Amino acid sequence: MSKEAILSKLSDAVVNGKPELSEQGAKEALAEKMDPLEAINNGLVRGMSIVGDKYAARQVYLPQVLMSAKTMYAGLDILLPAIPKASMSSMKRCATAVVEGDVHDIGKNIVKTMLTAGGFAVTDLGKDVPIQTIIEKAKSEQLNALALSTLMTPTMDGMKSAVDGLVESGYRKSVKVCIGGAPTSPSFAKEIGADHRDANAQDCAAWLKEVL
Repeated sequence: MSKEAILSKLSDAVVNGKPELSEQGAKEALAEKMDPLEAINNGLVRGMSIVGDKYAARQVYLPQVLMSAKTMYAGLDILLPAIPKASMSSMKRCATAVVEGDVHDIGKNIVKTMLTAGGFAVTDLGKDVPIQTIIEKAKSEQLNALALSTLMTPTMDGMKSAVDGLVESGYRKSVKVCIGGAPTSPSFAKEIGADHRDANAQDCAAWLKEVL
């Protein structure tokens, strides 16, 4: 199978939410000795970008986005281990987390997907994440960016605590902090010392790619 056919297969698999075809295309890419980064960027990521644009235009909805994300990760699970360590080390590192006290993670999962599709090496810290864990991970993993989310007003203070903790740890200047979630706002981001308030997952990925 030609390189172009494999890339199209990977992209179409993501757009149509077909994990088995994503796995198949990833294996074919490696069998043909393709650069795994090329297969990711020009195949899986291209497909996810199409889905992201359709989601922003409200041409597809959350269930389709999540299925496409699952499909992309099915291919990534095969291709990522094949990337040379030198190439991985050059990728910008970002972590996503839902702050302590909140267990709503659908928005965070979409952000993780869009950041991965944007070429970031993403660590998903999960939901209901203790503030100290966020701070420690930022330093230990030498993160370039941190994306925090919450859908609950009472847990918004956790975002401020995370930013304050980064300042106290001496790592704040090394990491861009963006926040998101319905109760947050640009003014709240400014108030707590975050760098950006994300309107949605695409906005988060686009802003971080611009500033990093």
